[in-house]
Amino acid sequence: GISGDMTLGALIDLGVPVDWLQNELSRLPLDGFHLTVTPMMRNGIRANLVTVEVKDRDHPRDYKKIKSLLENCPLSDDVKSRSLTIFERLALAEAGIHGCTPDEVHFHEVGGVDAIVDIVGSALCLEKLGIYKVISSKIPMGSGFVQCQHGKLPVPAPATIEILKDAPV
Repeated sequence: GISGDMTLGALIDLGVPVDWLQNELSRLPLDGFHLTVTPMMRNGIRANLVTVEVKDRDHPRDYKKIKSLLENCPLSDDVKSRSLTIFERLALAEAGIHGCTPDEVHFHEVGGVDAIVDIVGSALCLEKLGIYKVISSKIPMGSGFVQCQHGKLPVPAPATIEILKDAPV
């Protein structure tokens, strides 16, 4: 898979100006974050390392709060729709795993400012570049374990498995 910061790095590399992206993201009702883009080399390949620096790690948000934040922000309808679709897929997966409704889902890592910036920032970049459809090859699945708010989980995590249940992996 690809992480939010990797997605932002690739889209910036395709031509999205960092200052434009930071300015657009500042329209979100979120405080205390800044994008840092650092050119780097990985295995002889040039890339952009994007870091969402967050001043104060705030408390994670639930789906209902993120949905309201996005519905009421001053970004384009396309950016809002794409961002809401991503969070809805996450909420549906989490709701199934936790046995609750999507509006009751409390996001931990995904509800933080950095995750919101990754998702909305990616939607902004896609719109800026005029990209309306994204396709991929089979998604490689990881292995091992990851430590998160729910404790030690296998990789891929249960929500990831739920989201990818009909995708070629």
